[in-house]
Amino acid sequence: MVSELIFAIPGDIATLTGGYGYDRQLLAGLQRLGVAVQHHALPGGFPAPTPAALAETERWFASVPDGSTLLIDGLALGVLEAAAHQHGSRLRLIALCHHPLALESGLDTATRTRLHASEQAALAQCRAVVVTSPRTRSTLIEHFAVPARRIRVAEPGTQQRGFAACCGDPPQLLTVATLTPRKGHDLLIAALNRLRALPWQARFVGGGHFDPRWAGQLRAQVAAAGLQDRIHFMGEREDLHEDYLQTDLFVLPSRYEGYGMVFAEAIAYGLPIVAARAGAVSDVVPPTAGLLVPPDSVDALQSGLHRLLTDLPQRRALQAGARAAAAALPSWAQCAEQVANLVRQLQQEPF
Repeated sequence: MVSELIFAIPGDIATLTGGYGYDRQLLAGLQRLGVAVQHHALPGGFPAPTPAALAETERWFASVPDGSTLLIDGLALGVLEAAAHQHGSRLRLIALCHHPLALESGLDTATRTRLHASEQAALAQCRAVVVTSPRTRSTLIEHFAVPARRIRVAEPGTQQRGFAACCGDPPQLLTVATLTPRKGHDLLIAALNRLRALPWQARFVGGGHFDPRWAGQLRAQVAAAGLQDRIHFMGEREDLHEDYLQTDLFVLPSRYEGYGMVFAEAIAYGLPIVAARAGAVSDVVPPTAGLLVPPDSVDALQSGLHRLLTDLPQRRALQAGARAAAAALPSWAQCAEQVANLVRQLQQEPF
């Protein structure tokens, strides 16, 4: 058995986002592999913690025994550069970077610059960094000065639960993402407004509490377009199995993705995909399974959607491509094994 690992995650681990879903699956996978892993819940609010939350986190850091192996979710680590600098020499720090904080959409220049500097400083104190995609690995090497030898890729896994029939009339479009600017719902609403003459129905699955103002703007955008009967905000879902099975086309025009677990999930259900060529999306969605368009372009998104909504043979070809690609998707056991091997390696090295 590997000696104890502390996995520090900010906020409620049951939160229904891809990042927290990854953390839950990794925690369970490590336990199945015999890693004595202890989950520690850091205060919520990261990456913009209150002074009280930040002080509480720094006190906890100081209480962790010397020589401990500590895996920290990047949502918190990216703004904990002071604690990382103070304790990095006495702890085995491992960062889990879903995607760099500075690459979130909607940030002003000052905030983006501050987050980049703080995350780079925190990562410099870590003995290793776990990332969820080769694209994020490259980003950290090129823009955050993280040595390649210290980075381990542990791609998210997927569960095979059957293929969607893709025979809806009208075609059913599905988007799964929290209602935040980075996910590009505003682009999708604008594109669908231009395609109102075509038959389709769309469901947006995802919580709006992360950015209530933005979520309200999206609902107002739908209302202004008069599309309330065609675009439906479904809220959060703990289990999306039936949502995927009832879908004909998966659409998510994210402005950036460090991996994009929902794209892999859509492929696992054999769904054709329309997405933006942003971040790691092109690494997850092969051209045989999806149509990728330039990011942040309503025109390109409209064109791609029009193409697949009016060309059933091409949609069927991408459906077949997604079903074929599903067989090559990584498993959660493989993901956990990558991290477990890294922990073993670090704990065998001289401290």
